[in-house]
Amino acid sequence: MKQLQKFFPHILAIVGFVFVSTLYFFPVLQGKQIFQSDIAQYTGMAKEQNDFRATNHEEPYWTNSAFGGMPTYQLGAKYPHDYVGAIDDVLRFLPRPADYLFLYFLSFYVLLLVLKADPLKAFFGAVAFGFSTYLIIILGVGHNAKAHAIAYMPLVVAGFIMVFQRKYIWGGLLAMFALALEVNANHFQMTFYLLILLLILSGYFIYEGIKSKEYKSLLYSLGTLICAGIIAIGANATNILATAEYANFSTRGKSNLSFNPDGSKRTTDVAMSRDYITEYSYGIAESFNLIAPRLFGGSNNESLSEDSKIVEFLQQQQVGEGQYITKEQAVEYAKGGMPTYWGDQPIVSAPAYIGAVVFFLGILALFVDERKIKYAFLGGALLTLILSWGKNFPALTDFCIDYIPMYNKFRAVSSIQVILELCLPVLAIMGLQSFFKLEKEKQLKPLLQSGAVGLGLIILLFLCKGMFSFAGGSDSSLMQSYGPSFVDAIKADRRTLYSADLLRSGFFILITAGVLWLFIKNKIAQNTAIILVGLFMVSDLFFVDKNYVSNKDFINAREVEVPFQETPTDAEILKDPTNYRVFDIQGLMQARTSYFHKAIGGYSAVKPQRMQQLFDYQIAKNNTEILNMLNVKYVIQTDKEGKEYPIINTDANGNAWFVGKVDFVKNSDAEMKALDKFNSKDVAIINDDEFATIKGKAFAKDSSATITLDSYKPNNLKYTSTNSKEGLAVFSEMYYEKGWKALVDGKETPIMRADYALRAIVVPAGKHSIEFKFDPQVVKTGGMITLISSVGMLFLLVGGIYFERKKK
Repeated sequence: MKQLQKFFPHILAIVGFVFVSTLYFFPVLQGKQIFQSDIAQYTGMAKEQNDFRATNHEEPYWTNSAFGGMPTYQLGAKYPHDYVGAIDDVLRFLPRPADYLFLYFLSFYVLLLVLKADPLKAFFGAVAFGFSTYLIIILGVGHNAKAHAIAYMPLVVAGFIMVFQRKYIWGGLLAMFALALEVNANHFQMTFYLLILLLILSGYFIYEGIKSKEYKSLLYSLGTLICAGIIAIGANATNILATAEYANFSTRGKSNLSFNPDGSKRTTDVAMSRDYITEYSYGIAESFNLIAPRLFGGSNNESLSEDSKIVEFLQQQQVGEGQYITKEQAVEYAKGGMPTYWGDQPIVSAPAYIGAVVFFLGILALFVDERKIKYAFLGGALLTLILSWGKNFPALTDFCIDYIPMYNKFRAVSSIQVILELCLPVLAIMGLQSFFKLEKEKQLKPLLQSGAVGLGLIILLFLCKGMFSFAGGSDSSLMQSYGPSFVDAIKADRRTLYSADLLRSGFFILITAGVLWLFIKNKIAQNTAIILVGLFMVSDLFFVDKNYVSNKDFINAREVEVPFQETPTDAEILKDPTNYRVFDIQGLMQARTSYFHKAIGGYSAVKPQRMQQLFDYQIAKNNTEILNMLNVKYVIQTDKEGKEYPIINTDANGNAWFVGKVDFVKNSDAEMKALDKFNSKDVAIINDDEFATIKGKAFAKDSSATITLDSYKPNNLKYTSTNSKEGLAVFSEMYYEKGWKALVDGKETPIMRADYALRAIVVPAGKHSIEFKFDPQVVKTGGMITLISSVGMLFLLVGGIYFERKKK
């Protein structure tokens, strides 16, 4: 009974998390699903893979539905012995996206317990963390992998801290399983940012250990964490190894070209340019969005009220002779969303708001909490805030891009603020916890100090209002489309939002401070004060979140599962039973075409680099020979009225062909330049620096030489070739060095890269069967490491429980 009473508050908290998660996303209980734009794109990209898995009950690990062909390692591939994934499935038992919200709550709750918060405060702190606006927004747009990785961050930090608290067994086990789940979430950018926080915390604990001369416990802690990290990474070995292998093939790898598409010299070998990495850089002044949500206009599609200036402007617009827009029509239009955002980023779906109450309590922690670890969390928050400024703070950003390993592999630097969004709620609950531990006579001074800082900042921002122009980056195009009066109305509404949200944040800070003052004056009980502060903290965030992700975003499950509808153009193309590719000129950067066809476009953050280069250096310059060699048989275009129609490319090379001549070039630059003008049906361009073994050989083809595709699977293609002479066969399939094997009459033969991106092999004279198989060794090697590590995790868990029980 005592044990049950001990765990009852935690059970109650978990039940509360389930309730709040399903309440916020209530339509999931009605069988509806949230429409997530990125998940719709993923569904298109993964269609061939998922269909193959359902039919053949195995993984293809390759898809031809996007970018001419690529591995599925970042498209939801399922790997052998993924027992960590099975644990994750158990934890995410709620319908999506309520499952991720529940994980936010649960993980952060554990961290706060490790930091000695009592269950009631930890419950409200966990809900406040989960309702940070950015964390809700990424669920709305479908950044599920990002949300997944963020959700396990607090759990990793909790295990990390426990180990340094000398709870080596329980802390080590928690750190091991939490890190394994974190890596399994498969968003390495978020995990990289978590590592930054862990390094800051490590610096704090190492400093404290050295200062107190506790070298032995420090070595135990570091050793425990190193072992936990090795096993956690080992349990995800397949995914890590496969991703690392593919990275160099993708746009995240180094560029092999020394010139730009316009012919100018490249100044770096990094595939992603500095401008691309820092495109989404948070404005320095925009950082105050963290405490006042719509200080910089909120979003690019902000709903405005009926008393907004834009409504007034719209009512002055004529829609016909003598007819004006009615107020009802104007209000409906304004509530549908207006471009009020005027910050530094190109597109913003919502402000990254952490909550005025969270901010106020975080300040309170600096005055009342005596634990030095608060400075580690404060340091993590400040460092990641500065890093989120990106190109607006080039000194630090350029240093990180140039010298910090892996930093230049990730874009959207503003997303590093997820660490800040973890650290400040931690500080907030540390402040709340420590405040109530103070003697009554010592509580008023830090409360007044915190109120002065919080409200003082609000007042300062009010006074600075006249310094801002409220002009946005899109205003010039808005002025061209709608005129200067429209832009003036938008600017007026931006000023209103600025003032209104400062007043709103000031109110929440004031009322929270008032509750704590009433407690000091013995007007209310401690639990009443905690509940009131918790409700203010959560409701502050809840109502902001609902402006951006709400029940209206949920639709019928069928619409989510089948996000794209077949058009007459799709139907016409699908009548062709042969194997070919499709180029949708208007939909190059989306996955809709991939849902129905084998496309050369697609939607991915890790596009194959050589295909991207073919687009940038050749296809964008209308080099149709590239489309021919990629076997693009259909091109989807639109007429003047925006109606789609397919064009048949009669010059497409087909699935494979023999060439009569090989042009050898010295390097990748020469390969790309040779594509400017060549006949892909007769000539193959080979880089003799990489494939010199065939140099000097004479290849030929007779007039009746053919190669026909007999059967197609994404990971297995079979052909029959006929040629009276030894020839070089080129295939309209993307070359990928790792995993593909070519067999001629069952005997393996080397695969070369031809025409910058395609596969080619030498085929002897006569009639032969040719087969390509994708059987990546990295999956086999990774699977074995994963199995061994997973068994190790099980033994450590059983052993840890045994030793802890024996100790007691």
